[in-house]
Amino acid sequence: MAGTVPKLAAPRPAAAGPLPSQSLRSAALAFAPSARRFRVSLAARARSPFIAMASAKEGNGAVTKRTTLHDLYEQQGQSPWYDNLCRPVTDLLPYIANGVRGVTSNPTKAISSSNAYDGQFKELISAGKDAESAYWELVIKDIQDACKLFEPIYDETDGADGYVSVEVSPRLANDTQGTVEAAKWLHKVVNRPNVYIKIPATAECVPSIKEVIANGISVNVTLIFSVARYEAVIDAYLDGLEASGLSDLSRVTSVASFFVSRVDSLIDKMLEKIGTPEALALRGKAAVAQAKIANQLYLKKFSGPRWEALVKKGAKKQRLLWASTSVKNPAYLDTLYVDPLIGPDTVSTMPDQALDAFIDHGTVARTIDANVSEAEGIYSALEKLGIDWEEVGKQLEHEGVSSFKGSFDSLLTSLEEKGNALKTAANL
Repeated sequence: MAGTVPKLAAPRPAAAGPLPSQSLRSAALAFAPSARRFRVSLAARARSPFIAMASAKEGNGAVTKRTTLHDLYEQQGQSPWYDNLCRPVTDLLPYIANGVRGVTSNPTKAISSSNAYDGQFKELISAGKDAESAYWELVIKDIQDACKLFEPIYDETDGADGYVSVEVSPRLANDTQGTVEAAKWLHKVVNRPNVYIKIPATAECVPSIKEVIANGISVNVTLIFSVARYEAVIDAYLDGLEASGLSDLSRVTSVASFFVSRVDSLIDKMLEKIGTPEALALRGKAAVAQAKIANQLYLKKFSGPRWEALVKKGAKKQRLLWASTSVKNPAYLDTLYVDPLIGPDTVSTMPDQALDAFIDHGTVARTIDANVSEAEGIYSALEKLGIDWEEVGKQLEHEGVSSFKGSFDSLLTSLEEKGNALKTAANL
């Protein structure tokens, strides 16, 4: 096991104020998110060799630096993904050059916060499209363009990495067959080998996952908040592979997006309500503890005779993907949901805050299977305090689904209003 594995200690406040000169010299690469471009620290400039990497689009041979993202994948087998996709999609090029190997998207957020979609939207409305049809046209273009950028990684890894994820309509989160049909449609219209169709891990959509996998469609299962639901997701994947009838399963892949920081956000409130010293001492520990236990389940389920029979047909493990990796509590270390969850055959998708922090001062070391007994102890201690893990998962799932539905509905209302305004202007 490489490096020093940190204990699951209580999160410490992040350092504030300017870095001293020594810290500045030892800082790693970091992003400047507002400018959406990379900045290079003194230490990285001094210690890392330049690497010439060609742009996926223009082949410009831009000189870039090695980052901790490269080390994360090459040394520990964890794929760093970027949790952000918006226009211009070419903004992803420096991220790819600096080690990002896939992307997860939130098109509702992207479209509602940018005017970069206005031109295409106007064309679509002028061509007679309604607001929801226009929305999907906007989304599909982004996903196709991003898939093209990540296609070299997909090809180099024989389909193991380089994926772009797009979710079915949030309105279908409780519609089993509707989700299946939407997944088939999205897969067909995007028409890229490295697209993941995102399906939420609701009780109604777990059967959808099996059917979509059985149809040979690769899936990113999202909104997983509990170990119990995670096991159901794994079983759906295995059942789908077995039901597919395919002799070659190598191109049907999946990730299981296990959400992390939101778990602490909810359980911390419960612990503060309990208020005992024992309860307060467990704040900031629940999410990582549960994630480590989920990884143990992963190791168990993807081994043994049943799995080995699928491997003979080319099946690939459904990788655990750590989602919701940004820190919600500013008192916690900003790498709290990345550093302790590093291990082989996993993915960590990071928004700007988490990505910046990890590149700047993250530790590349295998940690996912360290201190498992301690994680189990934390999990049990929380149960003894009255924390019902399954109920926590259900509440977070409900909140997540409601949030996505609300954002989706709000955006469509806005697009309808904008579309009507365009039509009115055109008729004047």
